[in-house]
Amino acid sequence: MYLKPNSPAVGHHGKTVIGFNWIGGKEAEGDLPSFDARSAVDSRDTVGIFPECGERDVDRAARAAAAALAAWGAAPARERGAAVGRIGEVLAARQESVAAVITREVGRPPREALDEVREIVALCRAWADPARFQAAAERRTRPLGVCAVLAGGAAPLAAPAWKVLGALVCGGTVVWKPSVHAPTTAYLLVRCMMDAGLAPGVVNVVNGRGRGECGRAMLAGIARGLFQKVCFSGSQTAGRVVAEQAGRALVPVSLELGGRSPMLVMPDADLGRAVAEALRAAFRGAGQGRAALGNILVHRDVALPFREAFLAGVQALTSGNPVTDPEVACGPMINPRCARVFIDHFSRGREDGARLLCGGDAWSEDNRTPQVRGAIAKGSYMQPCVWDEVTPEMEIFRAELPGPTVNLSPVDSFDQALAWANACPHAAVATLLSGSAGWIARFRRDCNAAALRVNAGEDGWSGSGDSERSPGWETGYTRWQEASGAPLPEPAAGPGMERGAYEATNWDGLEGGARQLQ
Repeated sequence: MYLKPNSPAVGHHGKTVIGFNWIGGKEAEGDLPSFDARSAVDSRDTVGIFPECGERDVDRAARAAAAALAAWGAAPARERGAAVGRIGEVLAARQESVAAVITREVGRPPREALDEVREIVALCRAWADPARFQAAAERRTRPLGVCAVLAGGAAPLAAPAWKVLGALVCGGTVVWKPSVHAPTTAYLLVRCMMDAGLAPGVVNVVNGRGRGECGRAMLAGIARGLFQKVCFSGSQTAGRVVAEQAGRALVPVSLELGGRSPMLVMPDADLGRAVAEALRAAFRGAGQGRAALGNILVHRDVALPFREAFLAGVQALTSGNPVTDPEVACGPMINPRCARVFIDHFSRGREDGARLLCGGDAWSEDNRTPQVRGAIAKGSYMQPCVWDEVTPEMEIFRAELPGPTVNLSPVDSFDQALAWANACPHAAVATLLSGSAGWIARFRRDCNAAALRVNAGEDGWSGSGDSERSPGWETGYTRWQEASGAPLPEPAAGPGMERGAYEATNWDGLEGGARQLQ
């Protein structure tokens, strides 16, 4: 891994990674000029420099994935799982370094970044367990083929890794276009794959802008039959474009889209627990996660005490620079474009008639308070925002709004709360705070969100219900094949899968001298 000195003003953040594409087991340049991956924390920090890809690069990557498919798909599932397990062990050994880059690149506070890395380490270890794969499944299912993975940057490691690794354990191969806002995080996972000896061509990475030539080349590749499966994580707007292209080509597609996740707070709820859960779910990752809490449906009997306690918690939240102040609760927006969309939603909320209780602007050196930590002048840092008296007819109730904003929606009954929860579009996670057995049973039976939580503080996954994180995830990467006649013989033991031989990664010097979590 090649590193170069960063700008002197942010040299303490860490060095700049000179990154590459990864095609057919080799690091490769792109056809187009390179681009800089600038930090969301401080735009002076160049986290990485990467080649921009065009159509020829995407074609090469797809051909390499197709060439590797036969051997990889024919390998026993236990061997594919073992390969994923080795990736996890390398990632575990480098988890602090990868987490530090996630913080620099997209602004997730260090504890959240480290949690994200550990989530994927745990995933790799789980999928390395041969007990997860029934022997019969290898005989009844076939991998779909080459999987195109296009992922956003809000969860720069977890969102794509679930898809990439899911395809691998099912016998598929991958062409992955990481988010243009998080190519360095993706490159470090690639280096972990190289250090683990992943077979050449099984995973291929092409870098570039989703709205530029690389994104267009990936979409064109769907139409041209280069991919037999498409996985997308990102905005609803971009998801529609990807789904339309996949639909025209009759290619299976999995979408992980942003939405407005609801929380139902009933009169018998533990209000202290409800407030703590709401604060965590709404503002973790600066509210940019696909499962971020959007609408709090609170019963009128407890609406006033809940609102007062929740607002006190919001006012106590710390915001600011997560590189120099790792304990902050809210870091920056991932890029200025997302920040502009966030600012624009204030006029929409006021036009709808919602009442703004706090927030309403970006943090700056002129309006910062003691709750703002570190240098913020070179990033997009938003004030945590709370709206009140929001109803399903209002755009801010329904619209995809990544950022630290949440709505309070008083309701008169459980029935109304459940109906409003089901009115939240693309709800990834719905949470119920109540001790009533009857309400819990109805919530579990009738709520339409992709994942349900009852009095729980777990992170939920975001998706369309056809996700690699839900039961039966294997069906997203495989197809059933019926065979009649004589039973299949037991497979003979083969020589084992080819392992790639790569130059070992030199991780020294990746992290800067910024204060780290202990």
